[in-house]
Amino acid sequence: MKFNTKTIHGGQENTDPAYGSVMTPIYQTSTYSQSTPGGHKGFEYSRSGNPTRTALEKSLASIENAKFGMAFGSGLAAIDAVLKLFKTGDEIISTSDLYGGSYRLFTSIFENFGIKFHFVGMQDASNIEEYINENTKLIWVETPTNPMMNIIDIEAVSKIAKKHKLLLGVDNTFATPYLQQPMDLGADIVMHSATKYLGGHSDVVLGALVVNDEKLAEKLYFIQKASGAVCGPQDSFLVLRGIKTLHLRMQRHCENGEVVAKFLRNHPKIDKVYWPGFEDHPNHDIAKKQMTGFGGMISFTTKEDTLKSATTIVENLKVFTLAESLGGVESLAGHPASMTHASIPKEERAKTGVVDSLIRLSVGVEDEEDLIEDLKQALG
Repeated sequence: MKFNTKTIHGGQENTDPAYGSVMTPIYQTSTYSQSTPGGHKGFEYSRSGNPTRTALEKSLASIENAKFGMAFGSGLAAIDAVLKLFKTGDEIISTSDLYGGSYRLFTSIFENFGIKFHFVGMQDASNIEEYINENTKLIWVETPTNPMMNIIDIEAVSKIAKKHKLLLGVDNTFATPYLQQPMDLGADIVMHSATKYLGGHSDVVLGALVVNDEKLAEKLYFIQKASGAVCGPQDSFLVLRGIKTLHLRMQRHCENGEVVAKFLRNHPKIDKVYWPGFEDHPNHDIAKKQMTGFGGMISFTTKEDTLKSATTIVENLKVFTLAESLGGVESLAGHPASMTHASIPKEERAKTGVVDSLIRLSVGVEDEEDLIEDLKQALG
């Protein structure tokens, strides 16, 4: 199947075996009847498996060209499961500018259990090797990064990981499998906050992992079952439904994102605009090679470079909604320093470019003229 067909049919049965339902039903049940002890139809208890969640997990694997998919209660629950593969004394090398929630999970939870993290600028993949030692077990990559839109060469990092027999995990939330398929570029684990583009309608919180290696999948399925951070059937249904229109939405996100990025770059009150589609964006050539488009995520700073200037803009927006999260059909604006990345110390944020005047936009699928008019009036 080609990608657009996979979003609708990938990994799915043609109809529900019970009544021929075209859409996967919501199996809102916690347990399942057995004919004899251990005699069941593949499901015993919904923490360990639910037909609606299983349908979603098969869809997730399909669109990422993987064999195994796992769905969790949130993106962070998915990352949490990955980190539970490791033990005290193990070391992980992570992108330096990453989502604040990931940073908080790494430093405030798992560092307490004796796992050591190195936060490294990966725009030049060769920087990674100097941090690798006998305790290193995982390289964790976001690309494009949140919120600076830095591009990391997945294939180059994969070669380093394989050379040193390390796992490579890639957070593919911003790009989605519509634009980028890390498994094909050598990743061992791909993670999504499916809350974002995969769900696509700002109405669900859910996380996903996909892998190809059967032994790794068995370990993660065990962690999923044993730790229990699973998503419910209603949430599984919503993301499964969202995936069916992913290709349609992402096309418009990309089109609108380009228009908004170019408008901001030419505005006299705006200083820097971060969007991978610009030819002078760092590693644009790599983005062009490993992505099929540049997405609808944009960050920018003001010429005044003050907290007040950024606050004034986001408070004046009317079509863009000031809110956490991203990837919905509606356009959202965020202030990373005080919202998504507030858990990162100010001096660490500033090192990666997350200054007080930085605004992040998730460009939705509205008419581009309305988005530009809204930005014009907000900027004044």
